[in-house]
Amino acid sequence: MRYRNSVLGFLWSLLNPLAMMVVLTAFYSFVFKAGIANFPLFVLPPLLVWRFFAVSTSMSLDSIAGNSSLVTKVYLPRWLLVLSSNFANLLGSSLEFLALFPLMVVLGAQLSVLIVLIPVVLLLEFLLILGVSLFLSSLNVYYRDFGQVWDIFLQAGFFLCPIFYSESILPSNLQLIYSLNPIARLIESTRKILYLGELPTSFDVLIVLGAGLLFLLFGSLLFRRLEPKFGELV
Repeated sequence: MRYRNSVLGFLWSLLNPLAMMVVLTAFYSFVFKAGIANFPLFVLPPLLVWRFFAVSTSMSLDSIAGNSSLVTKVYLPRWLLVLSSNFANLLGSSLEFLALFPLMVVLGAQLSVLIVLIPVVLLLEFLLILGVSLFLSSLNVYYRDFGQVWDIFLQAGFFLCPIFYSESILPSNLQLIYSLNPIARLIESTRKILYLGELPTSFDVLIVLGAGLLFLLFGSLLFRRLEPKFGELV
């Protein structure tokens, strides 16, 4: 439904990260001389991981506030509106990764059997996204300018996550704090699987799982606390 009445349809979902890849490759290969072997393969998988998080959480902002007719006139568990939005993006992101694999082969990647772990990475990211989305969607009903704040956060997050650079370039005194970023751990896990052909570390998995469960707990509690007034405010 997202791409109905558009000429290219679902292809827009792929053109967005591809266009960003081209820009980043040109910028860091020719201007800053990034020195990263096969930069397109280095940057494309992380771009899809970031896109899944950014698009899902941004769309979740209006899951409640943008569905007043459902919230006020139809009885249903309102958290289902958030879940359905996130699930649609999980499906879209899964299709994007399926389209990415043959492209990576064309670009020279030698994919290993470890690609079967990509669905696990996406499910871990989905858990984190759902928790954040419950938090955002409930707050946005009360404070409609929260969407603008989240846009600024995502713009900063794009540069603070190791999408187009390696964590190894960071100062040693910042690496421990940086390593606790669950999105960074998801990005590095995906890069290890598809770019390096390595298993993610248990630290990567535990950070993402822990953050996902923590956000899900606090997001659910906040959602349930603010939910009684949703019908009055949407």
